Order: sequence, then structure tokens, then C-alpha cells
Amino acid sequence: MNILGIIPARYASTRFPGKPLIDLAGKTMIRRVYEQAQKASSLADVVVATDDERIFKAVKAFKGNVIMTSDKHQSGTDRCAEVSKKMIGFDAIINIQGDEPLIDPKQINLLASCFNDISTELATLVKKIETAEELFNPNTPKVIINKRSEAIYFSRQVIPYLKNVAPEDLLSKHTFYKHIGIYGYRTTTLGIISKIPIGNLEKAEMLEQLRWIESGYKIKVAQTKSESLAIDSPDDVERVLATLNSKKKK
Repeated sequence: MNILGIIPARYASTRFPGKPLIDLAGKTMIRRVYEQAQKASSLADVVVATDDERIFKAVKAFKGNVIMTSDKHQSGTDRCAEVSKKMIGFDAIINIQGDEPLIDPKQINLLASCFNDISTELATLVKKIETAEELFNPNTPKVIINKRSEAIYFSRQVIPYLKNVAPEDLLSKHTFYKHIGIYGYRTTTLGIISKIPIGNLEKAEMLEQLRWIESGYKIKVAQTKSESLAIDSPDDVERVLATLNSKKKK
């Protein structure tokens, strides 16, 4: 299996402009993500996909692979689809979040292993929800899984609904899962789903993966016990730096 890891990276972020180039203990964030992805034994190659000349030059400076893409893309999936047309010969693509500088290579390998099943079209990761804060947070998408380890539905609300169970008792009565936002695509499938228009479910929940489910595609799910720290806003930087410092001391 020949798998390409793609790291979509935009400079123009609403909450944190320029975050791929922020300094994290002597290295840019995009470099840390890139170097972590390179440690994944499942990937034949890793490339940054960007629409910004500053990010392009920064990746070139540390001798990383980078490719310029259109500035018209609405999602990382669309950016990955463009790259897959330019870098041919790969059976599958792993879309690696560019704001997780501490991403565990084992998670990438776990997701890549979903494609050992030739029927897998799309894949992602989920993690068991442990706290009420996660369960009720609308920024933490929840997912329902069938017995074939496929995602049935994603929602910002708590799903499934447990009738006659008090909110404080939900976690003791049912196992809930949250979505970990890393995707894998069969290359042929990626070329198709990138052309699908936004559907009613995605409009309602603002979750891209619902477009694929509504269009009849199956999303294979693998369960992980770990989760990476993501940098969504400047407030998250200190948490990542503290983790980096703790690792240095070990």
C-alpha cells in the first residue's frame, strides 16, 4: 500500500492568522507537524499543501516537501484532492491536521491500517468520551458507529439520545465517542467526493464528513486511546510549549 501524507496549511485563519509559522521552542508549527508525520512508518511520503508563499518558503527552508495549491479551496479535503492529481501513484491519502504539532505517528499508522481492507473508501479515528465537558461541548463532534466499525452519523449534539436518563448519568449508561479530526481517503474516492456539493446535513451541523455519508459513502472507523493537542487560538500555545518542555526533561 502506497500512502501519501498531506498536511494542508493556510495562513489566513480567522481565529489565529499565521499560526502555521508560529515559533514553538525553536521550530515552526508546520515543521513540527511535518517531522512528526515523517515518523509514521505507514507513509511513503509527506507533503505540505499550501496557498501561501510564506508557508511555502518556510517549508523549503527546512528542506521539506511542499506544493502550492489554489486559494479557492473550502476545505483541507479539497486541497488534498488537488495534490493527489499532481502527485500520482498513491493508493490512499492521509489528511493530517496542520495545527497538531505533537501528533502521534501511531495514530497516523492506525488510520492507514484501515486501508488494508480493500473495501475501505474513507476512514477516520474516534475516541471514547470520558468527561461531561467533552460530551456536552458542541465543538466536540460526536459519532455513532455500527457493528462493522463504520460511522453512521456525526453531530455536535449528544448522540444517541438516551430516553429517561438524566444528563449527569449519561456516561455511566452508554459509551459515547468523539471524532478525532484526521481523515484517510482512497485516492479514487477522494477525486469523487471533492466534487460533491454541500448537502443538507452538512449545512445543518457544519461537519464536512456528513456530506460523504449523505451521498452514500461509508467511513471506516478506528478507535484510538490518545489525542493530540491542537492549536486553535493563541491561548493553546502555552499548553503545547509546556508539553514540549516536559518531554525535554524526560
